[in-house]
Amino acid sequence: MPSRIPEKIEKEIEEKGGLEKLIAAIPGKERIESYAKIFSALGDPTRLRILCFLAKQRSCVCLIREIVNLSYSKLSYHLSVMKNANLISGEKMGNYIIYEVTSLGRKYASEICGGD
Repeated sequence: MPSRIPEKIEKEIEEKGGLEKLIAAIPGKERIESYAKIFSALGDPTRLRILCFLAKQRSCVCLIREIVNLSYSKLSYHLSVMKNANLISGEKMGNYIIYEVTSLGRKYASEICGGD
């Protein structure tokens, strides 16, 4: 343990089983990276609007575009980030891709957007 830490902190660490035990309790790299991807996707107001809308109604790109008022290329980027974070999924329906929230997306939408 570093030699220049406050005694109170050192005592707290010892009471919790030592520094090694505290370090071992930190989630692994894969889990941390997974959450970082989710939080990064949720860190943009446009993506939050999309998530809240899709939590209420699954939709095609043309309607989502009307909600967020973006070009198709910018919207495509935002949808891609959300899909990569497993917050939404897309299913082909004829010439359209219909987007909807995943169970993970619904979990965060209920917290962020409120309601059902």
